Amino acid sequence: MKALQNLLVVVALLVGGIIAPAFAGDTDPLFVNMTTDDAHRANMAITFGKAQMERGHPLTVFLNDKGVFVGAKANATKYGEPQKKLGEILSKGGVVIACPMCMKHYGVAEADLLPGIQVGKPELTGSALFKDGTKTLTW
Repeated sequence: MKALQNLLVVVALLVGGIIAPAFAGDTDPLFVNMTTDDAHRANMAITFGKAQMERGHPLTVFLNDKGVFVGAKANATKYGEPQKKLGEILSKGGVVIACPMCMKHYGVAEADLLPGIQVGKPELTGSALFKDGTKTLTW
């Protein structure tokens, strides 16, 4: 009887949506908010996102705050590996967006960005962030 009660509680929670959000769908989009300019942390964020993209999750990497430095061509020496992976993400259909306010604050011009990185706009960033089922991570 106790087992049946426990089963009914679990079913009720699943139907009520309390447990279900914890399970990611096979193709839920991933939005990585990357605020760091630390090369190791940036590489971790980008590598994680790229791996999930390869598993079928649409990927958006948002270069936010000091993360915009990682997307600047002038910083290739410091961010060689993360920049290479950003290029691979872009070539496979992933999206990389740079925060325009952050770019202005840190003196990164649009012409400084790696090819394919888009400058964020509310519509562009919002459509990726608020797409149904999107999961977010921040580094």
